[in-house]
Amino acid sequence: GLSEEADGARLLYLKLSTETQKYSKIIKMNRDSKEEFTKTKKALKNSTKKSMEEIIHHFKFFTENINLKKSETYTAIEAPKGEFGIFLVSNIKTYICKIFLGTILTKAFMYRNNLIKIIVLLLFVVTSSVNAQEATEEHNSGVKDIKSEIKEYINHHLLDSYDFSLFSYTNDAGEHVYIGAPLPVILIDGGLKIFSSSKFHHGETVAEVDGNFYKVHHNKIYKTDAAGTITLDDHDHPTNAKPLDFSITKNVAVIFLVGLLMFFMFSRMAKSYKKNNLMPTGFGRMLEPIIMYIRDDIAIPNIGLKNYKKYMSYLLTVFFFVWIINLLGLTPLGVNVTNNIAVTFALALITYLLTTFTANKNYWKHIFWMPGVPVPMKFILAPIELLGTIIKPFSLMIRLYANITAGHIVLMSIIGLMFIFKSWIGSPLSFGLAFALALLELLVAALQAYIFTMLSALYFGMAVEEHDDH
Repeated sequence: GLSEEADGARLLYLKLSTETQKYSKIIKMNRDSKEEFTKTKKALKNSTKKSMEEIIHHFKFFTENINLKKSETYTAIEAPKGEFGIFLVSNIKTYICKIFLGTILTKAFMYRNNLIKIIVLLLFVVTSSVNAQEATEEHNSGVKDIKSEIKEYINHHLLDSYDFSLFSYTNDAGEHVYIGAPLPVILIDGGLKIFSSSKFHHGETVAEVDGNFYKVHHNKIYKTDAAGTITLDDHDHPTNAKPLDFSITKNVAVIFLVGLLMFFMFSRMAKSYKKNNLMPTGFGRMLEPIIMYIRDDIAIPNIGLKNYKKYMSYLLTVFFFVWIINLLGLTPLGVNVTNNIAVTFALALITYLLTTFTANKNYWKHIFWMPGVPVPMKFILAPIELLGTIIKPFSLMIRLYANITAGHIVLMSIIGLMFIFKSWIGSPLSFGLAFALALLELLVAALQAYIFTMLSALYFGMAVEEHDDH
């Protein structure tokens, strides 16, 4: 019945526009006759009010039958200066639908050329949406499910995994199908346990190995029973025994692949130099300007011409490793290695160890017994300087980890907005913003590699600097 009443209101609107057009023609034909004009104006006003009263009747039934509050059902407004309009407000839970039916001017002779166009335009603008309470609740729950799914997907992307999944989908039977490759799981639990991660079936099943049962819980492997029972303490932390884990996870596999790729690139480049009288060929032509830049603009200015060569191998390795890893994080492979703080910690630790064990005596002298400083101040500044040697690599670790993690979260959140908006305005805007941010992330990938390399070279230069204390 609701749809019939809505259609009835629209038909009345068409009838109103037809009569308006008829009286507009009469006005045009008799514009010089004051008597005919007055008669036509009065007839148009009566016809307009009669039609609008019928529309009010239809929309009264239309709104009262969707169980609204009495005060919100409808409001008829007598507009000033002979104008007449109606403004209907309906509120269904979280929906606010404002239905504006338009304003009919009785001074039709002033708008006779545009009146019909205005009415037709209003008919396109007017929309009426009726949703039952159950449909509204289903819609709200559906939005929540989409938001939760997007959040889980982002969290899954940021975490490491025991298999190399490229993508997944749900088939017609409702089963979640994963496309990818399993990786080896290596555990030490009363002996060496090696098996495929496919036994976990992406964390959904319990793996049995030599009579022992293992289960993945929050991306960690715990020892359990055949039913996969995980016991939690008061703080929701598992109390199950955790075997020593040396598994080849997704991040570890990518690190190995990038290491092999770099070994292949630079070994081929070295051979081309040897064969072609120190002239690179092929892909080496693209690598040479980058290598020369790291040497001439990073290593030599910060370390010095005398000592830079012993650090060049590490500086080149860390630059290309971080850069390639960051670029892979922007591909559909879904890898996210530098988002793992263990990886950035390992890189920062290597920088710290190289700085510490290659430093000369002047470096340590300026930490523990600064020349030219009063003796009492030396005892105060020595702990601060020693703490600074730890803070420097810590800043390297946090800077790389935080920038890459934030970039991935923001980018994937903006992409997720397309599935939340599902509109012709919101989705294209989200896609355009995500595309622009992805281009910016290409710059960030190289910038973070540059910053890590530059600061490492700066710390090396401080460690081997020759000081003149006179």
